[in-house]
Amino acid sequence: MNEFIQNLLMQLSEIFQPANLGEVIGEWIINLISGGVVFLLFYLLWLVLRRVVTSLLKKGEQDETTRIFIQTLTKYSILIIGGMYALNAGGVDISAVLASLGIAGITIGFAARDAFSNLISGLLIFLDRPFVIGDLVEVSDKYGKVEQITLRSTRIVTPDGRMLAVPNTEMINKTVASYTNFPHLRLEVRFTIGLEEDITHVRRILLDLVEQDPDFLKEPVPQVLLMALNDYNNEIELRVWIDNERMHVGKRAELKEHVYNALHQAGVEMPYETIQLAPFEIKPESKLN
Repeated sequence: MNEFIQNLLMQLSEIFQPANLGEVIGEWIINLISGGVVFLLFYLLWLVLRRVVTSLLKKGEQDETTRIFIQTLTKYSILIIGGMYALNAGGVDISAVLASLGIAGITIGFAARDAFSNLISGLLIFLDRPFVIGDLVEVSDKYGKVEQITLRSTRIVTPDGRMLAVPNTEMINKTVASYTNFPHLRLEVRFTIGLEEDITHVRRILLDLVEQDPDFLKEPVPQVLLMALNDYNNEIELRVWIDNERMHVGKRAELKEHVYNALHQAGVEMPYETIQLAPFEIKPESKLN
């Protein structure tokens, strides 16, 4: 035991001698500089290729989603390869590192399974293309414009200016409603009118109203439908189609206001459901003799 300790101390003293220590530090510095230079060269290569790839994709008239996806894959591929060459230039045995990653891969996989799931989901979004950058979508009551699709999440900008980073797994596993995948979009406005009001007269007022607005389509034709016969009123729904689906939020709010103003000016009653309270007198029970 004492001999083992003595040998260990001798080896440590040889390593930490000023001359040897300076040589080790100098070798580390050289390896660090070599690795840094190699990685810098690969990074510069990526900057050059980014311009080339961007130019080629624009000439090929690829959409923004495809351009960003290809640029992202190219970037990380070059940087990962550059990192491996940088480690090798820095004196790190890549084969030993890869072997260690193979052993630790199971542990890392369990720890980062959500990240890997989002990565695979991002690839599926690109291949399946249920939506693209610029689309107006709604998922899990989250509505907005798709601003960016990364390998981890989909960035959605809401109408009030918030940026939502929705994990790609949620975008894949949940129902996504797109407002821009088809050329036209239907708007519905519901309201109530009094029981005594003439539905035909109301229909004529609303159809004349939407006919004056060029943003509403003639085909499919606008509709005014009786949706429910309530105890205190009748429920009506106006259905119109717009050509520019990206205007639907503002156009729906504008249409509601125009419907109210048109019916109000025409003297059409639009009552709420009301409850009438009538006084009820409770008489005391007569006393028994």
